[in-house]
This record gives sequence, C-alpha cells and structure tokens, in this order.
Amino acid sequence: MGVLDDKVAIVTGSARGIGRATAELLASEGARVLINDLDGDLAEQSAKEIEGETVAFGGDLTEPGVPDELVSRAVDAWGRLDIVVNNAGYTLDAPIHKMSDEWFQRMLDIHTIVPFRVLRAAAPHLREPAKQERDEGREVFRKVVNVSSISGTMGNAGQANYSAGKAAVVGLTKTLAKEWGQFKINVNAVAFGYIETRLTASKEESNTMEIGGEKVQLGIPDQLRGMAAMLIPLGRPGTPEEAAGGVFFLCSPWSNYVHGQTLNVTGGQFTGMTT
Repeated sequence: MGVLDDKVAIVTGSARGIGRATAELLASEGARVLINDLDGDLAEQSAKEIEGETVAFGGDLTEPGVPDELVSRAVDAWGRLDIVVNNAGYTLDAPIHKMSDEWFQRMLDIHTIVPFRVLRAAAPHLREPAKQERDEGREVFRKVVNVSSISGTMGNAGQANYSAGKAAVVGLTKTLAKEWGQFKINVNAVAFGYIETRLTASKEESNTMEIGGEKVQLGIPDQLRGMAAMLIPLGRPGTPEEAAGGVFFLCSPWSNYVHGQTLNVTGGQFTGMTT
C-alpha cells in the first residue's frame, strides 16, 4: 500500500534528473505516472525502466496544443487526473547586455507559458470532479506543484531570463491557489537551490542538449560549482532524490493544508550563487 495508490500524476521533464527521481518516488508510492520528455524515445525508455504503472509522452511542450495533448494522454490512459508537477526546463545563461530577445523569450516560454498551458488543459479534469465531491460533502485533495528556483526568488547573475521565468511561476502558483482552493486543489511551488543535475554539472563541451535542431550548452562554471560548500550550510549540493522529496511532500496527504506556498529545497542556502 502506498500513500498515492490510484492517483494519476503528470510529471513534465521526467525522463531524467529531478523529474525522473520525482516520477520514481511517486510511482513507488502507488501513483500511475505519465513520463514526459522532449525526446520521445527517452521518455519511452524511462517509462519502461520505472517500476509501476506508467505511460510516456514525447513532445515539445512550448509548441501550442502540445500541453493539451499531454493532459489528454494521461486522462485517456487512466480516466482521471490527481497530480500535476510542472518540472520541465533548462537554462540559457548570459549577462543581460549580451542576451538576445530570443533567449529571454525562450526561458519565459518553457518556465512560465508551459506551466500555464498545462494547468489550463488540466483544469476541467481537476475542477469538475471536485465540484461533485463538494456537493456530496466530501473533501478529496488534488495537487499541483510548480518547480521554481532560488534564481527566481533571489535572483542570480547571468540568469535574467531564467530568473524572470521562475519568478513568474511563483505568481502563477499564488494566483491559482486563490482560484482553486475552493476545489481542494493544493497549488504550491518548490524553489530548488543547487541540485546535482545536467544544469549544474561542469560547463563542458559534452554537456549539451538539442532543442529545435539547435545545440544548447548546459552547466555552470567550475568556479561557481566550487563555491557550494561556502554558500550551502549543509556543505554540499543536493541530489535529485533529495529534491524529489520536497515535491513528494507537496503531492502527499501531509500537505493538504499547505497551500499557495513556495517550499525552498536548498540545503539552507539563502543567497544566490554570486551574491
């Protein structure tokens, strides 16, 4: 028996990193999980490797209509929706005086517009059952977790675009908490600090991903990586599994009275990487 038995969850960007760790944890507690990635083959592979009931959905969520297809995939597979984790994202770093309009817009697209479209598509599947339950005098809690970052809550040099997108998703979270509380849909965010993933690995030539046919450099300079022990009271970066723990709490029954909040999962870090 798991605490999420029979729940249906969507986790975007869940074929690797924090998203995969989150999907694995939700599945281990009984949830049926949709695994999503830009790379459909990788999504399929991860879905097969994760123990539990899963389906895969590959596609570029920044393309209009694709978030609707994502939600439909989960609902068609299992007939309901209980948990949405908006995790998909990446970084394009540059100081603001060297940043293009395109790079700024791309970070808003993936970190703010995509969660908005996913939640808009999910709305009827979260709200309509709740209306019937309310009429019957029953409380059944559903969960939305939006992934932000301390770059969004504190700012970070070289990340004006990413920080803006991650700050905006906090505003989206707080607004939906006000709109959806009446339906017992808990809407919260997590703000991650330095977690060991592709995005925080060494900025090496091999650490790249391809988006729309363009190779995107990932990672941060080793000089900043080396500052982790000084900036983080726990003395080290977090693991994807530790990051997933924060998301799991907000998906679990223990967070039923946690609403409209941003949970910092940072090892105690209370500044940006360079302030």
